[in-house]
Amino acid sequence: MTTGTIQVENPATGEVIGQVPEATVDDVATYVAQGMKGQAAMSATPAHERQAMLLRLADLMEADLEELAYLDAAENGKPVQQTRWECEAAIRIIRGYAGEATRILGRQFPMDAVPGLETHFAVTIRQPLGLVAALIPFNYPVELYSHKAAAALAAGNAVITKPPTRCPLALFKIHEYYAKAGFPEFAHQVIIGNRDVVAALADHPDIAAVTLTGGTPAGRNVAERCARRFAKVFLELGGNDPMIILDDADLDKAVDAIVYGRLARGNGQICCAVKRIYATPGVYDELAARIIAKTKTLVVGDQLNEATEVGPLIGERDAIEVEAAIAQLVAEGATLEIGGERTGTFIAPAVLTNVPAHAPAMAEEIFGPVVPLVRVESLEEAIALANDTPYGLQASIFTHDINRALKAAVQINVGSVMINGTTAMRAENLPFGGVGETGGYREGLHDTVLDFTRQKTIVAFGALA
Repeated sequence: MTTGTIQVENPATGEVIGQVPEATVDDVATYVAQGMKGQAAMSATPAHERQAMLLRLADLMEADLEELAYLDAAENGKPVQQTRWECEAAIRIIRGYAGEATRILGRQFPMDAVPGLETHFAVTIRQPLGLVAALIPFNYPVELYSHKAAAALAAGNAVITKPPTRCPLALFKIHEYYAKAGFPEFAHQVIIGNRDVVAALADHPDIAAVTLTGGTPAGRNVAERCARRFAKVFLELGGNDPMIILDDADLDKAVDAIVYGRLARGNGQICCAVKRIYATPGVYDELAARIIAKTKTLVVGDQLNEATEVGPLIGERDAIEVEAAIAQLVAEGATLEIGGERTGTFIAPAVLTNVPAHAPAMAEEIFGPVVPLVRVESLEEAIALANDTPYGLQASIFTHDINRALKAAVQINVGSVMINGTTAMRAENLPFGGVGETGGYREGLHDTVLDFTRQKTIVAFGALA
């Protein structure tokens, strides 16, 4: 069915570490036809069995945790200690969705609220939405996959997963567990190919929904395609998260949130990592000095070394883009205090001060280990700058004044606001997502399973007569 292969490389060394079959546009129809068979089987599977299958899937992943973590690190570039956390989170998320499989509740409506309908009885039930296409990004492939596939399966749907082209091996490995976990044939499939394959999935009339985490241009393209045929689409896209640090902030906590939430987490390739830092004059200089000092201690290198805190970016072209963004900030007047040098796919963690508040390079997401510091005169100025972006995922404010913290939380136009903590935080039981060009969707245990169902209303006339 497939016509070629994709070679997967370790981004640090360029070594080929595996290969996967590459699908073509012509293959999509076959995958979808098989997926419809899986959909029929999943729709007929009771909730308690869906729960049990997901729990077995999580157990199988847990048994191979170290292999999955090392595979994820080798192909992705994140330090192995971080991919271990990622895989542990994915296992926890799948178990969470297993529980949600048995809590897909309908409602009973009091029909005596409407004159003339007093003897009628009405309920709603929730049924599976249909075959789901799950499009997974490169930065946290295992964790983000678990939110999409497990939620759809818990609701009784079949799934076609499209892994990231540059790091698909861990997801292909997880796919091998499905038969052992007892899922019906074709309940879960993995397809990998180019943008035309993605377009074919989004266009196919039997794909009931597309769920995507990725860049805003990709999300817009998928949304437009799904809109033509009224298919559901769930998008979690780009971010340009601001952090505000006021004069009364706990600088120890703020510095840790910046260094370990931006530079030493996912190699800076995180949609919800802080991208813009606004500090008031009373703390600006000390904050900058502390960030620079802590950045100097970070261990950069082989992502398979347990001591490494910052590994390579996913590819050289990505590192070149980050290098160019740093150069643009310097050209716009910023001072590069430390880092920024590129060696192949590695970017030395960079800290820039005196960044102009309206520098064009600040308007877009820099997807790498870069900390730009902007001096602001007031909370009000910081809020205005925080909102000066088309994105709106998460934001953070550091202050001991709860009134100012809540003012910022209400006025910053984002999906979530962290008070005295990092934006690089996602708990699976919280709704996660943003506004504007971040996509508008919210993903989380208690909501996403229901999003993969459709409501049906049933009315029994005269049942209570």
